[in-house]
Amino acid sequence: MIFIDEIDSLVPARGTAGNEPQVTARVVNTILAEMDGMEELNSIVVIGATNRPALIDPALLRPGRFDELIYVGPPDEAGREHILKIHTANMPLAKDVKLAEIAAKTVRYTGADLEDVVRRAGLNAIRRSKTPPKTVNAADFTDALADSRATVSEQMEEEYAKMKGELKRKALEVKPIGFIWDGMVESTRESKH
Repeated sequence: MIFIDEIDSLVPARGTAGNEPQVTARVVNTILAEMDGMEELNSIVVIGATNRPALIDPALLRPGRFDELIYVGPPDEAGREHILKIHTANMPLAKDVKLAEIAAKTVRYTGADLEDVVRRAGLNAIRRSKTPPKTVNAADFTDALADSRATVSEQMEEEYAKMKGELKRKALEVKPIGFIWDGMVESTRESKH
């Protein structure tokens, strides 16, 4: 399995930047050629991840390269609670801290957002105590939530949903680059008759 994070920086859409360096175009063309060769390797899976799918070269998304586009949205309530449990595993929580309640209040929070809430709650506990705090309480989390926000908005979720269809359409519109022009194809057909 090959996982490429932030693939938009490696394979940006060609022709979008005014003075695009030639090296960028060569890198994109090389990656596209290598992806074509992957079909012969049955046991290789390539996964690319990005927060900015509109910046990826559409040729990379055509069938035979990246066949599936999967939107991974922010975690649901159960997922958020699980992430909070992971980030608070080594944190001494007071009995009044209910991770399920925090998860319910953090709609559209990503894993990084939730990590930030836990870190802020820990810092709040340190600030309120003159000695090292024995526990992090619910008030510390309430203050942390007041100082944080979800990085994914409702508008962003709608844009991603719309973008998926547009990316597939653009990928299917990509025409192969070759040396046969329409006129040559027609004259070839005429000469065969």
